[in-house]
Amino acid sequence: QVQLVESGGGLVQPGGSLRLSCAASGIAFRAYGMAWYRQAPGKQRDMVAAITSSGSTNYSDSVKGRFTISRDNGENRVYLQMNNLKLEDTAVYYCTTMGRRYWGQGTQVTVSS
Repeated sequence: QVQLVESGGGLVQPGGSLRLSCAASGIAFRAYGMAWYRQAPGKQRDMVAAITSSGSTNYSDSVKGRFTISRDNGENRVYLQMNNLKLEDTAVYYCTTMGRRYWGQGTQVTVSS
């Protein structure tokens, strides 16, 4: 009954912004580190941002300075604020626990002019 549900994806122009949200249920959310991964067609699924249970964050080099991961323990949600989006950010974005045991279904982000 663990469930991670992503939302907030969509079509955006280069330079635009999106905010992804991941709603968690069935876990003691505040005790889990959380992460966002993404997978573009024909490519592996790679970590883009992570946040520990205490709030420490880590980002891939490709998104550092543009993306911000945050969490709201009161609402059992983790967010990914994506700014200055680039064409290469196009991918399905997935929410997962830090140990990668649980995954959401993914939400599509398409950056296109």
